[in-house]
Formats: sequence, C-alpha cells, structure tokens
Amino acid sequence: MVVNLSAVAAFVAVADTGQFQEAAADLSVTQQAVSKRVAALENSLGVKLFVRIPSGAHLTIDGQAFLSHARALLDAAERAAASVRPGGRALRVDVVHRQVATAGLLRAFYRARPDIALDIVALHGGTEAVEAVRSGAIDATVRAVTLLDQPLPEGVESTPVLDEPLHLFTGPGHPFAKARSVTPAQLAGHRIWMPGNAPGTEWTAYYDRLAAEFGFTIDTIGPDFGIEALFDTIAGSTTVATFIGEETPLVWPAGHALRRIPLVDPTPVYPGELVWRTDNAHPALTALHGHLTAGYPGRPDSGIWTPERAHPAQPERT
Repeated sequence: MVVNLSAVAAFVAVADTGQFQEAAADLSVTQQAVSKRVAALENSLGVKLFVRIPSGAHLTIDGQAFLSHARALLDAAERAAASVRPGGRALRVDVVHRQVATAGLLRAFYRARPDIALDIVALHGGTEAVEAVRSGAIDATVRAVTLLDQPLPEGVESTPVLDEPLHLFTGPGHPFAKARSVTPAQLAGHRIWMPGNAPGTEWTAYYDRLAAEFGFTIDTIGPDFGIEALFDTIAGSTTVATFIGEETPLVWPAGHALRRIPLVDPTPVYPGELVWRTDNAHPALTALHGHLTAGYPGRPDSGIWTPERAHPAQPERT
C-alpha cells in the first residue's frame, strides 16, 4: 500500500474543517484537487473516509479510526524533514580526540554560540574524516590535512584554524625535567614514547617527520592503555618522555610530579585546518567557519617548525 502524504494532508484538512472548500483554501489548492486526493486515499485504503452531504462532509467510522494515525503520519513527516532541514539538525563535526586542542576549538565555539547544537565525533584518521566530509556523513572536520597522502576531493576545501605548540612531557627523573625549555635538536638520540600513534594517521605522519628532522626516536611499542597509564609510565621513567600539545588539558596525580616543558628554537607546532564541503548549506557551518578563522592569529614567519604541505592548498571560494 502506498499512502500519499498530500492526500493524507487533504483528508486531515477536510476532517478539521468539515468542508472540502475550506480545506482547499487552507491548503492553497483547488477544491477539485482536494476531492481527487481524498478519493485517491480512499481507493488506496479500500474504505470510505467521508459521508458527503450538501453542507460538507462527515467522517465515517473508518475515517474516525484513521484520523489519529493520519495526524501521526503528518507529524512524523514534518519531524523527518526538520531533521535534515538546514539549521534544523545539530552540526556534526569531527575532531582528532575529545581531549586535544581541536576539541577545545569546538568547546570555545559552543561557549560563544550555545544556541547552536553540535554533534562531536572522533573518527580514526584524517583520510577517513575527509571522506566523511565528502560523502556528507559529517559537516566538517578539524585535521592536519597538510599531512594527508591525497589532495582534498573536488568540492572540499580547507582553511588553517590552529597552530598548536608542542611541549615535552617528562617525569621528575628525566634529564630535561628541570629545564625551562628544550630545543628539538637537544632531543637527538632520546626516546619519545607515543603508543597512541596509529599507522596511516596524519598525526603519526607529523611525528615521524618531526623525528626525522631532529634525530630522535618515536617509540610506539606497547598497547595504548590510555592517558592514566601514560602518566604512570612517564612519571616512573628517567629515559622516556612524550609530546603533549600546549592546549591539551591534563590533570595528573600530585605524586607523579610530571613536567611540561616548552619546545623552542624552533617551536614545533601541530597544524589544524577546518575542512568542509563547499555546497553544505548548514547555517551553523558558516558560523563555525567565521568563529574559527576570526580566532586564528595566522602563522608566524619564523621561529616555528611544521611539515611542508604535501599538496597545494585550494584557494577559498568567495
């Protein structure tokens, strides 16, 4: 059975007004159109819904039984349409992890615009995230797309919104624990433990290129048991350190006496770009783009290190 929603709307309008003519006026169609729609619905259902009388129409017993379901059908159709109407659903945005700086950008946006509903997801890597943007599974992502092996698909664009400086994260017994700052060159020969670095992801590519540039070792050996286990290992080691973004909020047990030490001369910064599809009409995406680009100070001409872009950036369309 195929139930036409226009016919259901005509039926409900006649039931509410008791008049085909008034129903036609409410629906902004002709009386003949209303009559044809109701007749088609009756034929589809195999029952009479109205008794026609000179003064209008009365519901039959079958019409009375169908009326509440007809209203529910129209309500469900409206909710379904509203769920995908531009501005009618939450803006879905991917971030690398809910505890890192890219998520912090979204938290700041939500504080500035609490009227905008957000749906935050954390996909496995940048390639998957860009494909999700292209397919429409998400509205945007904030990723280091400069490190991806492939250029952005046609119709997908990006713009820088983040350059996050790195800190060296050590325990109290590490040789650099008392340093006010450390240069990347000083890390040559040292072990940087990052068990969360997954093969094929853009953040792993970033740290591999950083290590190759300055001569230290990125060690991914061992399971990633989470941040608490990382704290325990770093706190008790005199040789193992890791990297933490400057904007990444961390709270560790007081007894660990962990250290966050800025990296300087140059300062490695982790790049983040907002990535979106140019034909996405969600008004909240425009608001997010404006907020993030307005808050991005731009990249300094000197004093920092970040990998060169693997593929030329696409200019933004106006």
